[in-house]
Amino acid sequence: MDHSVHNKLVSFIWSIADDCLRDVYVRGKYRDVILPMVVLRRLDTLLEPTKGAVLDEVKFQKEEMDAVELDDAPLREASGYVFYNTSKWTLKSLFSTATNNQQILLANFEEYLAGFSDNVKEIVERFKLKSQVRHMASKDVLLDVLEKFVSPYINLTPNDSEAPDGSKLPALTNLGMGYVFEELIRKFNEENNEEAGEHFTPREVIELMTHLVFDPIQHNLPLTLTVYDPACGSGGMLTEAQNFIEERYPNANRDIYLYGKEINDETYAICKSDMMIKGNNPENIKVGSTLSTDEFAGNKFDFMLSNPPYGKSWASDQKSIKDGKDVVDSRFKVQLANYWGEVEEVDATPRSSDGQLLFLMEMVSKMKNPANSALGSRIASVHNGSSLFTGDAGSGESNIRRYLIENDMLDAIVQLPNNLFYNTGITTYIWLLNNNKPANRKGKVQLIDASLLYRKLRKNLGNKNCEFAPEHIQQIVQTYLDCASIERQKDANNDPIGLASKVFNNADFGYYKVTIERPDRRSAQFSAERLADLRFDKSLLEPMQSVYASYGDAVYQADFLTDKADEIIKALEDQQIELNSKQRKNLFNHQAWLKQRDLLQTAETLMDKIGTEQTDDFNAFSQQVDNVIKAEKIKLSAPEKKAILNAVSWYNEAAAKVVKKVEKLSGDKLQSLLARLGCAEADLPDYGYYPTGKKGEFISYESSSDLRDSESIPLSQSIHDYFLAEVKPHVDEAWLNLDSVKIGYEISFNKYFYQHKPLRSLDEVAQEMIELEQQAEGLIAEILGVSVQKVQGV
Repeated sequence: MDHSVHNKLVSFIWSIADDCLRDVYVRGKYRDVILPMVVLRRLDTLLEPTKGAVLDEVKFQKEEMDAVELDDAPLREASGYVFYNTSKWTLKSLFSTATNNQQILLANFEEYLAGFSDNVKEIVERFKLKSQVRHMASKDVLLDVLEKFVSPYINLTPNDSEAPDGSKLPALTNLGMGYVFEELIRKFNEENNEEAGEHFTPREVIELMTHLVFDPIQHNLPLTLTVYDPACGSGGMLTEAQNFIEERYPNANRDIYLYGKEINDETYAICKSDMMIKGNNPENIKVGSTLSTDEFAGNKFDFMLSNPPYGKSWASDQKSIKDGKDVVDSRFKVQLANYWGEVEEVDATPRSSDGQLLFLMEMVSKMKNPANSALGSRIASVHNGSSLFTGDAGSGESNIRRYLIENDMLDAIVQLPNNLFYNTGITTYIWLLNNNKPANRKGKVQLIDASLLYRKLRKNLGNKNCEFAPEHIQQIVQTYLDCASIERQKDANNDPIGLASKVFNNADFGYYKVTIERPDRRSAQFSAERLADLRFDKSLLEPMQSVYASYGDAVYQADFLTDKADEIIKALEDQQIELNSKQRKNLFNHQAWLKQRDLLQTAETLMDKIGTEQTDDFNAFSQQVDNVIKAEKIKLSAPEKKAILNAVSWYNEAAAKVVKKVEKLSGDKLQSLLARLGCAEADLPDYGYYPTGKKGEFISYESSSDLRDSESIPLSQSIHDYFLAEVKPHVDEAWLNLDSVKIGYEISFNKYFYQHKPLRSLDEVAQEMIELEQQAEGLIAEILGVSVQKVQGV
């Protein structure tokens, strides 16, 4: 669309708001009237030429066929579209017959709205247009607004027309309409202090995405194809994909079916109206949350393009996806093998604060199986950087990346320039997925850094200050089609320019997350001070300490705590100690207090029998405690015993290692262990099994949680080799815990495309400082009380 025509049209529509609605709506609410009226006028202009034919069909059905309900099909045929209006009114006739009586105009207007087919009525309802019309009528501005929209100087039709003064009014195409909506939404959102252009993707980004999706298979495009967008907004991705195919690869026998879902009522209404104008089936556009309800559960699609919301919480959808920690929606759980090769069903949901990868998994669940479809499915989806690396090994985000890469679905990722979108300046990326890669791309992922490929806009549009030129799109697409590495070039100042490309093997993005253990070394000593905190539940240590300090042993009297509850709660609040409902219940549980007192008394009994001498051999100390428990027939559960031992012991690097167990490993048992660990018997200490010197006997030690560490090891490297080279030389008594191994995947553009630029020399910096000081006419020298010549001589 010509920029001058676009700007003129947007200014005209904006003037309607300022001229007619200034005293009726706050500026941020203009959109509630203007957007639905633009849509309504757009539909109305299309129906004007066939109005007579539709009314004739209505008369025929009622009088000749004696129909109780009108038949949709002939009415659609009469109108020439998938929608129609059976009332006698058009917006022009409503205006031309109007008087100053707003109530009559309102009644006629409502009759006009009631005459639309059901698909348009839904749009009217989503926009809440009826209430807006009534409000405008009550404020005596409905006729003024109507006059503006039927002006012969504004052309909202898809056909060229001529103004009364003879000037040409270019047609407003569907693409042009998208631009108008885009700009109006941006302006209205700015007025309302909302993010500008929240619902729109720049058209050149959509063009790039369509090239990347369709160009590689341009000669194999099916005659019947489907396109889906799970976060379709106003439908830009869908209609542009359709336009792209029809214009670039025309075929009279090709049928294109568009599908989408949108949660926002307003943009859903815009999208649905655009579908009707284009002659697409509006019933394929659904409203509601894509994540909560799988509206297209039985569908598979050829192509999918989307710009899902990122950095947006999906907490409201969580109850439909997860039951506690269990994922109940099959779209968001995947089959992955653990380190030992055992296939498990794992969680494929990201953090609740960012649901963008859920939309990607929704599209993955709708991919066609290449065994049943020659092309499989192709996806282009826009994401921010968090999808590349957020989430550690075993997390939902990492599991999603792993699933896509290990199943060879991830084809390429293109990094886009900053400030390319209307509502954000952050770095964004286009993910390209293909579950039927050609031979030269199998097992590979191409990364293209196009972040420096752009041209500046003369005027910012929200956050957007740059755009792709056609030659930039062509260069990116050709780089993708070539699937080759390209080194980034540099300009005369040694600054990087242009794009860069690298091709990786799938496994290059994977890593093992391995826990490195070190032995626990503990000293132990009974003392009254160390045992004191056993009086209190560890999870309620601070509030219980406070209560006991105030009331002493009175807390063990029945009903004392409940009688003092209000007083205790107020005292804790004064000390800024906050309790949730569960903690509050436990704090006033009389039996819980008695249980902790009994534990303390038991520990004091042990202290009396064992004494208060410090020992640096926790193994002997623990055995001594066991002997006393047995001799005195003390009833003590394993957790209670552990609580006492933890209270009186501490890590001491000079103490003896704490033994976990001593076991016999020989014959089949030993061979089974060696096969599982994939090592020789001499390597067993590296895995925590230490020979005692007795044949077939090995000792393992308790690990120290405070000294525990982890290492990320590339999948291409042996875990044991890495351990020997990077860990063992620095921590000789460390060992590998292979039971902890998790497999993760992440993608780092900074790591792959970073180019170091040397810092300037001190002489250069000093010379620049001197030159700047001279430009300031000696101001710095004057402030410092020295001469310019002295500074220059430094």
